[in-house]
Amino acid sequence: MLATSTSTAPPRARGALGEYFANIGRAIATTFEGLVVTSSWLFRRPRTVQYPDRVEQPVQESLPDAYRGVLEVDMDACNGCMLCAKTCPIDCIVIDIVKNPETKGRDFTRFDIDIGKCMFCGLCSEVCKTGAIRHTTSFEASAARPEDLVLHFVGRPMPVPKHKATEAPERKPQGSILAQVIPPLGERRPWPGKGRSR
Repeated sequence: MLATSTSTAPPRARGALGEYFANIGRAIATTFEGLVVTSSWLFRRPRTVQYPDRVEQPVQESLPDAYRGVLEVDMDACNGCMLCAKTCPIDCIVIDIVKNPETKGRDFTRFDIDIGKCMFCGLCSEVCKTGAIRHTTSFEASAARPEDLVLHFVGRPMPVPKHKATEAPERKPQGSILAQVIPPLGERRPWPGKGRSR
């Protein structure tokens, strides 16, 4: 005698229907899991830091020395080898050196860095034998016009120092040269009623 099935749906249909409801169950469970994680932040203190520097110490002071911020050049240490300009892959460094007919020496007439083009790769500072060009921890250098993003480190012709890489003068404090080239970098106002910088 043959056994007869009381269910009218074929076995495949029952499996597909079960899988459909299992997917719905998984969707509800994972959504609930995500909401639990998100809602747990409702009872925690916010981690958002008000920029700039409404923190215990300014952001620039918390950055490591190896941070690749805006470049600065110590013209007293630069010996005019032009390796930085030759190494730069996007030609954002422009150096002009002319021979001075009076002193018979060489003079810098231009040392410009276009930080609008700079990709902060660090190749220029790596090849500099005297350490004249280096990155700072400064990252605020926005400007209203693109031409204002060109930093001019030579205002008037100046002689190229004659020294070897091992005889370069002591480096100036990091960021001190840049503060003269971009004056607003050193001008911060305190937040009202708080002794923190803005």
